[in-house]
Amino acid sequence: MSTKDPIIVRVAGPLVVAENMEKAQMYEVVRVGDEGLVGEVIELEAGEASIQVYEETAGVGPGEPVKLTGQTLSVELGPGLLESIYDGVQRPLSILEEKSGHFLARGIDAPGLDQTKKWEFVPSVSKGDKVVAGDVLGTVQETSLIMHKVMVPASIKGEAMVEKIESGHFNVTQNIAMLKTAKGSESVQMRHYWPIRNARKTNGKLIPSEPLKTGCRSIDMFFPLAKGGAACIPGPFGSGKTVTQQSLAKYCDAEVIVYIGCGERGNEMTEVLEEFPHLIDPNTGEPLMKRTIMVANTSNMPVAAREASVYTGITIAEYYRDMGYHVALMADSTSRWAEAMREMSGRLEEMPGEEGYPAYLGSKTAEFYERAGAVDCLGGGGRTGSLTVIGAVSPPGGDLSEPVSQNTLRVTKVYWGLDSKLSYQRHFPAINWLKSYSLYQSNVEKYMKDNVAADYWEVREVAMTLLQEEAKLEEIVRLVGPEALSTREKLVLLVSKSIREDYLYQDSFDPEDAYIIPEKQYQMIKTIVSLYEEGKRLLDREEFDFAQVEALPVINKLAKIKEIAADDVAGFETVRKDIVKQIGAL
Repeated sequence: MSTKDPIIVRVAGPLVVAENMEKAQMYEVVRVGDEGLVGEVIELEAGEASIQVYEETAGVGPGEPVKLTGQTLSVELGPGLLESIYDGVQRPLSILEEKSGHFLARGIDAPGLDQTKKWEFVPSVSKGDKVVAGDVLGTVQETSLIMHKVMVPASIKGEAMVEKIESGHFNVTQNIAMLKTAKGSESVQMRHYWPIRNARKTNGKLIPSEPLKTGCRSIDMFFPLAKGGAACIPGPFGSGKTVTQQSLAKYCDAEVIVYIGCGERGNEMTEVLEEFPHLIDPNTGEPLMKRTIMVANTSNMPVAAREASVYTGITIAEYYRDMGYHVALMADSTSRWAEAMREMSGRLEEMPGEEGYPAYLGSKTAEFYERAGAVDCLGGGGRTGSLTVIGAVSPPGGDLSEPVSQNTLRVTKVYWGLDSKLSYQRHFPAINWLKSYSLYQSNVEKYMKDNVAADYWEVREVAMTLLQEEAKLEEIVRLVGPEALSTREKLVLLVSKSIREDYLYQDSFDPEDAYIIPEKQYQMIKTIVSLYEEGKRLLDREEFDFAQVEALPVINKLAKIKEIAADDVAGFETVRKDIVKQIGAL
């Protein structure tokens, strides 16, 4: 084994090759060059190590030193994560800006959590109590919305006894408890570290059964996502992927939001960073940032850090899930992450797979989305939590046959297909109702029947059938004109037009229309569908002018149905009675 110090022998963009690295381990964090850039060992061969560097390597040359740290790339977990904005390796951007100004200097290090701020720790256990890994030792009021739970570290094996537990104000580096284990006494702080590539431990996964309420009618009604599920939003450039994800982050009923900007344009991320602190959470009335963590790795940041940003974000999300919270993670966009893998794979001279992506693209994608789920949290007490993952995919030219889209669709159960034609028509959200699907309908079916309406799915099926039939009839209309249609087919076109324009279209700038609770969504669609159900009574009549139906005053009321208040069930009943009355008069 060489006794020489590790040094750089080759630099190729974000890839650095060093020799004398016999003591290095896979995925070990190293400090590269005279400036101490953060890097990670990704390949080892006969004393040589390939290092993925998470900072700009311009000016770094052969002969410069490499220092081993003996640690894998990990995140610091504890109170203070919420309301933070991090880069891809969990350095707080606010601290980096203080140290180097608007343009980040290289080699700067900053802890993920504020080491000086004191938090009030309230114990949940007493001296002499028996605890196991994952049990809650105490709580910290992190924000007005989230009670942070300090848990027994997962590294503790078997049962432990609480030898000592403190209460009062402490920073994250001070000891708050002492546990007696089979190996001896072990001190516990409010913070701990977790390697980002390893999924956090749980007692087991549960079957998701509760829908993630997003306030978006086309999602909640037609393509629901369960809490603990995984969804993908593929779409061509300009179809509204980022806008849809931002809308979901603002309005969904998850208790904690983790938003990852992975390789996206800087102006899009700036919009999020500037907008979120001023937004009010519709579920709680508090500022949205009080339940949000952001990981920003824009397209002008080092490409290798994109991979780290995705794992950093999901590890933080798993941490809050383990406390028993419903967490939603938005990854925008996983295509940029895949492109970073392709670049590193090319520099490592690995055998390329389809379209130049590495052969392990599928397994890496599956590994990421598999970390979503509803779980029985580690420890006793019967805590359950969920982590919902929503990933945007940016296929070149909207071609869904490309590898990233195909591998993502293979492991996710919800597909919200965005359509550029709809976005050009200013139809928001531009989710194509003919291409999209959800495989969680059976999971949330009972919840919707019990909590919204017994005939919820029957009404949805009628509406979905009308939209599909409309698509077929539009072809006939284009070929031979509307005069060739039967009365029933004209009725289908009239009702499906109302579903599209009065129901599926949502105005994101109107606070009343941007977020709609499931109860109101159901009342709206039931009222529109009732026009079809009542209109069918006219079909047996011979001499009948369909223009009379189109001229009914109640058609205008349907166009304004979204203005009826969510709790005004009588208002929806009035419109439905008007439909019965006016069609009956014909």
